[in-house]
Amino acid sequence: MTAEAPTLAATAGATGRPAGVGIVGCGAISGQYLATLPRLDGLRLVAVADLDPERAAAVAAEQGVRALTVDALVRDPEVDVVLNLTTPAAHEEVALAAVAAGKDVYGEKPLAADRVAAARVLAAADAAGVRVGCAPDTVLGTGIQTARRAVDDGLLGTPVGATATMVTAGHERWHPHPDFYYRPGGGPLLDMGPYYVTALVHLLGPVASVVGTSSRARATRTIGSGPRAGEEIPVEVDTHVTGVLTHASGALSTLLMSFDAPASQAPPIEVHGTLASLQVPDPNGFDGAVRIREAAGDTWRELPVRAGFRGAGRGYGLADLVATPDGVEPRASGRLALHVLDVMESLLDAARTGARGEVGAAAARPRAVPLTTVPDERG
Repeated sequence: MTAEAPTLAATAGATGRPAGVGIVGCGAISGQYLATLPRLDGLRLVAVADLDPERAAAVAAEQGVRALTVDALVRDPEVDVVLNLTTPAAHEEVALAAVAAGKDVYGEKPLAADRVAAARVLAAADAAGVRVGCAPDTVLGTGIQTARRAVDDGLLGTPVGATATMVTAGHERWHPHPDFYYRPGGGPLLDMGPYYVTALVHLLGPVASVVGTSSRARATRTIGSGPRAGEEIPVEVDTHVTGVLTHASGALSTLLMSFDAPASQAPPIEVHGTLASLQVPDPNGFDGAVRIREAAGDTWRELPVRAGFRGAGRGYGLADLVATPDGVEPRASGRLALHVLDVMESLLDAARTGARGEVGAAAARPRAVPLTTVPDERG
């Protein structure tokens, strides 16, 4: 265990106990958080809520906690931090309710349906003196952090650019209710882009401006599984987006996010420098191989794991938020999430207008994660 490890076992301030977590939203993604929370001694699940009371009751019974209404959960004295796992359209409402109750809040990406709503959440949190965090925390695992360590150690020389590629035929193939992926606030960039853009900010720093273009291949999609299989749903957003991000450092990242094609063999992310190029694993996962090829060499070689939380899962960003001292920016902060959302919306605006978009929401490059093993002290 490194010196960093105890931070994820921090208690909730002066209470002398693990931070009480209340989950709002018991859909599919909640299962991943529920699997991780018992491994983190700094967190303790105390209650759940969902628009479907029966679903909340089932999760509560399984976890041995209480099922509450959303209003009761955010006001519950045992809840120190609200884990917001609702759909993007509800992120702002739930976050603002938690903030109004004086609770820290950590949400799934994006922080809110748009950057204006996300800015309102951060302003309310600043006024209330509470903290906001947001996924993705996959970038805190050994995959992205080992790649970042290579960049920071100068193995690439001067970073000049990166590519980020995500190509899939669309989520309607497997998701029984994929409607929101094809409505405003959805699409490949806003759905999957947060993983890639957040990783690029970790690797190359914040983004200053963007250019881009976009298209959609089909006006409808057909649901492929579940009770609505065969039903057609309308496509209201562009489903193929490409652009160039100009980082404040001067590096250029080329981004391709698509729901319109079957697959790609391109590495999820490559980072290029004057001395070497780096292949980076899927930022939607916590680990994976990092490979480097130096200018003087003719083969790719795998780098040893040198940074990041080992064996991490969804919830490590929440634990980091709770454990971060006052006055220090959490690694998966709301401010970073707002910056990433602004980058993506600016890119979509640029695609519509054909003009360069300036990114107005500032954020610092998050703190790196040293190689850290968090022990499972609960067995």
